[in-house]
Amino acid sequence: MNTAATRPSRLIRRDPDELLVGLVSISDRASSGTYQDQGLPALREWLHSALSTPWQGAERLIPDEAAGISATLVELVDTMGCDLVLTTGGTGPARRDVTPEATLAVATREMPGFGEQMRQISLKFVPTAILSRQVAVIRETADHAALIINLPGQPKAIRETLEGLRDADGAPLVPGIFAAVPYCIDLIGGPYMETRPEVVKAFRPKSAIRAPRA
Repeated sequence: MNTAATRPSRLIRRDPDELLVGLVSISDRASSGTYQDQGLPALREWLHSALSTPWQGAERLIPDEAAGISATLVELVDTMGCDLVLTTGGTGPARRDVTPEATLAVATREMPGFGEQMRQISLKFVPTAILSRQVAVIRETADHAALIINLPGQPKAIRETLEGLRDADGAPLVPGIFAAVPYCIDLIGGPYMETRPEVVKAFRPKSAIRAPRA
């Protein structure tokens, strides 16, 4: 993980299609060293399994403080140049769960469908999914835009909400939210990203599908 002393001022895109991703784990106890963080490894491992195009990430492990969360999101989008930011943790109803408020505070536009679908997926397992408050937003600057998505805090729930649910034969039952992410990144001017369909199949209208690069 980058420390403040070694963080680059901006991620450098090494390929036109390389996705720049900010990964943020939000936890008082993990950030203080009380227990080992599970959020960042879960996010990193899932992206490695799901993306077939190149990507690089900037990781942050921070406490449940609204001002610090907002500042981290701004840094990752405005300074680091991330196209996508995924956060995990801090989306429940407890007093210290302030991730949604901190995310909305730096948003240009809200994307409510992501949160709605995440709760639909989690409701297949537990009725307490209605207590989850994940949001997704677009943050825009003068020359850049990024999609920011709040994810659940548990690695299993992260995977399920990103890739969706399948039956015993592997057929999709409930679409995961990541199926819509590549086209959303297209629409806000980001790189053309592709996924491994055996993990999650990216959906684009036929008119938006690009021929394979030579």
